[in-house]
Amino acid sequence: MSTTSVAYGDTHPLQRTRWSRYRHALWLLTTRDLKVRYSTSALGYVWSVLDPLVMAGIYWFVFTQVFQKPVGTEPYIVFLLSALLPWMWFNGAVSDSTRAFLKDAKLVRSTMIPRTIWVNRIVLSKGIEFVLAIPVLALFALLAQATVSWQLVLFPLAILIQAVLTAGVALIVAPLVVFFRDLERAAKLVLRFLFYASPIIYGTTDLPEGLQFWAAFNPLTGIFGLYRAGFFPDQLIWFEVAVSAVMSIAFLVVGLLVFRGSVRQVLKEI
Repeated sequence: MSTTSVAYGDTHPLQRTRWSRYRHALWLLTTRDLKVRYSTSALGYVWSVLDPLVMAGIYWFVFTQVFQKPVGTEPYIVFLLSALLPWMWFNGAVSDSTRAFLKDAKLVRSTMIPRTIWVNRIVLSKGIEFVLAIPVLALFALLAQATVSWQLVLFPLAILIQAVLTAGVALIVAPLVVFFRDLERAAKLVLRFLFYASPIIYGTTDLPEGLQFWAAFNPLTGIFGLYRAGFFPDQLIWFEVAVSAVMSIAFLVVGLLVFRGSVRQVLKEI
């Protein structure tokens, strides 16, 4: 007797597990966002890498050509991009999460899918854009003849920790903005401060000794160190990575608690 395999997409929704249905809905909404974003733009994918490239070019010019101030590690353009690209993921996801419920209020109210999907789809879509921008980092590393070490295998670990952190922060921000609309602008100010407070255009070793220890408690510090480790092994400090991992999990737990405790009231407000 022959058996016929059934594709996941052909499976009846009621035959799927709860987790499978969640993943299916999350993927559908994420791909919809990406298609809408790229279909309405003539340059499409280019825009996802153009912004960080322009920023990297500006900082490279300022610190290497104008002031010639030694920050980071050479090749500096690779040092910059290895933290700037993941920063764009974090910044974009948190910024867009401030409008996660307000933008699609009718759909959020009328559908029965878990409401965390409306936040996680933003984190996932921005994460996909980040992954699609990795070839740009590889290209500059090749052109700058950057040395590659075995620590490059830690890159996926950095992605995992950042995904946890970003989802946690977004789950906190998204419902609170519904109650306090000024938080949308406040979030942008905090993100602007966090950009300069994070080791993006500099490394933690460039900070005064008194600040290096406290810099580790910025959860992005250890994450950026993991991203850079494949090209700059001295940027990998396991204490910072451990702090980032613990804080990321803590943010995710707090985010889930805040979200679950406020989602009913959010549905009434939007």
